[in-house]
Formats: sequence, C-alpha cells, structure tokens
Amino acid sequence: MPAPKISLEQWRALVAVVEAGGYAAAAEVLHKTQSTVTYAVQKLEALLGVEVFELQGRKAQLTPAGQVLYRHARALLDEAARVERAAASLAQGWEPELRLAVEVVFPTWLLLQCLDRFAKERPDTRIELYETVLGGTDEAVLEARVDLAIASRLPPGFLLDPLMTIKFVCAAAPHHPLHRLGRPLTLADLRQHRQLVIRDSGTQRKREGAWLGAEQRWTVSAKATSIRAATMGLGFAWYAENIIREELDSGALKPLPLVEGGEREVALYLIVTHGDAAGPGAQRLARIIRDGVANRCPLPDAAG
Repeated sequence: MPAPKISLEQWRALVAVVEAGGYAAAAEVLHKTQSTVTYAVQKLEALLGVEVFELQGRKAQLTPAGQVLYRHARALLDEAARVERAAASLAQGWEPELRLAVEVVFPTWLLLQCLDRFAKERPDTRIELYETVLGGTDEAVLEARVDLAIASRLPPGFLLDPLMTIKFVCAAAPHHPLHRLGRPLTLADLRQHRQLVIRDSGTQRKREGAWLGAEQRWTVSAKATSIRAATMGLGFAWYAENIIREELDSGALKPLPLVEGGEREVALYLIVTHGDAAGPGAQRLARIIRDGVANRCPLPDAAG
C-alpha cells in the first residue's frame, strides 16, 4: 500500500477551516499561525491537484470537489480519533468513566439493577447517565458524547442490536372527563382534551413521539411531572406501561378505552457507540444490560 500523500495534520487544517468558518478562526482552534494553516491547505491542494476552496467575495467557499474531500476528511479524522481511543483504553485497562444515554421509557428499575451489577465488579468506574427523549439520544450517539445508548431508533451508521420492545398505553386518571363518557373513545374524543407530552431532549427537536392531535397540550421535561399531572386529572398521555405500573395497579391511572390505537409497541436498541473500539468497561456493561433484559423481559421471538 503506497504511503498517503496527505498527512492527518493537513486534513485537520482543511476540516478546521471549514468548521471554524475561515483561516483565522481555524488558526485559533488549532493553536497555529494563520500562515501555517493556509500553507497546509495550499499544499494539500497542490499534492492532490484539486481546488478545495474558491473565493466568493471576501470569503472562501468549498468547491464541489472540496465538499467531497471535506466529508472524507471528517470521517478520516473521526476514525483516527477512534483508533486513539481504542489504544488509550487498551493501555489504561478499564475506563475511569462510562457515559450512557438511555431513553426514559426503558425500565428504570432494570437499568439500576444493571448498573448496580456493574458497580459491584468495577466500583471505581464512574457512571454518567443521561435520561434522554427521542432526538436527544440520537444526538448523544452521533456526537460521540456517550459510550452506550438505549435508543428507540438507530442513528445512521450504527449496527442493529435489538434489545426489547416496550408496550405503550393511553391512560388518564379515573375521574378524567374522558373516562366519564362511559364508552369506547375515538381520536376525535381525544382532540377535545389536553394531551401531556414529554419534550424531545434533542437540541433540534425534530422528532415527535405518540399521537399529537390534541389542540390542548402541555409539554414537560420530566416523566414524573407528566405522570403527576395525569394522576391529578389534568390530561391524558401515552406512557410506557412499565413507567406507570404502580399508578395502574393502585388505580391512580386507568387505560382509556380507545376504539383503536390504545396500545402500541416501540422497539428499543442497545448501541455501543465506538463499536469494536469500545473499552472493556463499555463492552462489559453492554453485556450486563443484554443479559438483564434477556433474563427479565425477553424479546417476543426469544420468548417463543
């Protein structure tokens, strides 16, 4: 295999110019002089025989070829960082800290049991847990801010690892006006009442959860707030059944008798963000989570 013409430093200069918005800003990010960054990009263009930037007014913009090279350079730098993380993990042994993004619909009791089992094996490993909703989980994975994630969908570029399915029910307090109708309910009935929604924790908030057809809507950040509001009769919501099991058993909440759509299932996936470059701690915790789910709430296929 021939030696590459372009060094990682030159690719890093190109990416920095694009992402920082110019040579001067890139120089600050890289802690180099502007002339050094400019030379690195010009050298890259000369070696490849391709113009990466073109002047539009007083600002340098990527050419079509430059856009392609930028995408490949970004991927190359990410992969280099991934290799370095793997080397660091191997050199240091177990990671001092593990970060997890877990959808709030995953059973809290089961998650805590898995974390406790891991802590008994590795008591010195710190755990940073992010309880996320929809797009917040995606962003944590795509931005590599976490080592593991339990998500309701797979972001692009990650392997499929089905974990479990979660049953959702549409519920309200027994004294809610919808229950007082005393008949099977339609979506038109729901539209006349307040829906309680847990906010997408992603910064872009592009994803929506359960049906959002109600004109009256309260959006909150915590599942506990939503459940409390529902038990007070202030609205209805779709909840993961495991989240409101105590409220259902005590009668504080009651499933709404919908004509259709009163129950639904959502698949959850376990994502090891760094794949085979993950450290031993991340890999061990992933195994513990898989085992915990398999032993307590197996997938329908596994249950036979």
